[in-house]
Amino acid sequence: MHLLRQLRQLNGFRSLRQATRQVSNAPTKPATLQYERDPQPLFTDAETQRLLQSMTQLNLDRVYRKRTVPDNSVETKFMTDEQLDSEFQHMVERAKHLLQMPPIVKIKKDEERIIAKDPALKDFASSKYVFTDITFGLRQSERKVVVRETDGTLAYATLETTKRMNQLYSPLEGRQSYNPRMFLLEELLAKCLAEHKYEFVLDRLLVQYEPHEPEFHNISARVFEHLNESKQFDLLRSTRHFGPMAFFYAWHRCIDDLLYDMIRRDYLSNAVELIALSYKIHKVPVEYLPTLAQLDALRITPAQRALSELRSVFRNRGEQQGIEQEINTAIGKTEQDFAADEISLKFIEQYIASEHALKKVQLELAVQTLKEVNREKLLLFQGLKKAHGVQAS
Repeated sequence: MHLLRQLRQLNGFRSLRQATRQVSNAPTKPATLQYERDPQPLFTDAETQRLLQSMTQLNLDRVYRKRTVPDNSVETKFMTDEQLDSEFQHMVERAKHLLQMPPIVKIKKDEERIIAKDPALKDFASSKYVFTDITFGLRQSERKVVVRETDGTLAYATLETTKRMNQLYSPLEGRQSYNPRMFLLEELLAKCLAEHKYEFVLDRLLVQYEPHEPEFHNISARVFEHLNESKQFDLLRSTRHFGPMAFFYAWHRCIDDLLYDMIRRDYLSNAVELIALSYKIHKVPVEYLPTLAQLDALRITPAQRALSELRSVFRNRGEQQGIEQEINTAIGKTEQDFAADEISLKFIEQYIASEHALKKVQLELAVQTLKEVNREKLLLFQGLKKAHGVQAS
C-alpha cells in the first residue's frame, strides 16, 4: 500500500510537470497598440506633465490606503496646531512623490559597440569574461559592463547581460533574476487582468523591467487595452499609473471611453484636459489654452484641495462661513465649480461635434444627463443660500 501511494504521488507530480510545460508553451500575447515613434519628448513636456498630474487627482484616502505590506502599523502622536499643519503639508508632498509617474520612453535596441579588437588574445580562454563596474553609489544606468569575447574582441555588454550583472552586484529590492511566471504565461496574465488587478500588475512590472524594455511596453499596453474594454478606469485613479494610461489613450486616439467615464463621474475639468492632451499630441488646430487658463483661474490645484480638506477638519470658522461651507459640502460644488462646469461643457460639446469623437451618441447622452443633474444642483444651491441669507461671492 505504501509503495502504491508513492507511485500515485509520483504520477501526480509527473502530470503536474506536464501541465506546467503545456502552459509554458503559451507565452503572453503581444499588444495590439504600440508607440510607433519616441513618446518621451511629448510625455516629459512640462504642459503634458501638468495635464496628466491634474487628471490623476490627489485623493489622500486612496494614496494612503492600507496595503498588503509587512508593516501596516499606525502611529499616534500628540501635536500642536503648528505641528499638525506642518504634518499635513508633509503628507501632501509625500503623496505627490508617491504619485510620480514612471517615464514613457521608446524601446531601446541592442547595438554592437566594440571597444577594441585584440587578435593576440584569441583562444586565450574557452569562455567569455564579463567585467562589471561595482563602484559604490552609482545608479544601474551609470554602471559600465563590458565583455571580452573568445576571439579577443572587447565590447560593451548587451542590454540583457548588463541588467543581469547589475542585478547580481547591485540588486534592486523586489526584482528577480528571472522573469516572473505571471509575465511569461498568457494564462496567468489573463487571470490577473480578468480579476482587474491592474495596479498590482503595473507595480510588479515597474519593479521587474526597465521602461525601455520591450516586455514593459508590451505588458503595460496589454493592461491599458484591457482597461479600455472593462471601463474600470477608477481603479487606477490617484495612482502613479493613471497618467501613463491617459497618455496611452490620447496617443492612440482612443480617449472616448475614458472621456465618458470622466463625464459620468462629473470630472469635467479632467475631461477638458484629456481632450486638450489629445489635441496637443496630434497637433489638432484647436485653441485649447484659453479654456485651460479660464479653468485654472476658477479652481485650485489637486495638492491645494487635498491640503484644504485636511485643514478643514480642525479649523474653526465663523457662523456664516460655516453655513456656506455646509451648503457647498451638501451640494458637492461651489459657485466656482458651477462656472467651471459651464466652460468645460462648452469645450466638451465642441469636441463631440468634431470629427475626432468616435462615440458621439454615448458622449452626448452623458453630457445631457450631467447637464440636467447640474441644473437641479444649481437651483438647490441658490435656494439654500438665499434661505440662509448667504451673499453670493
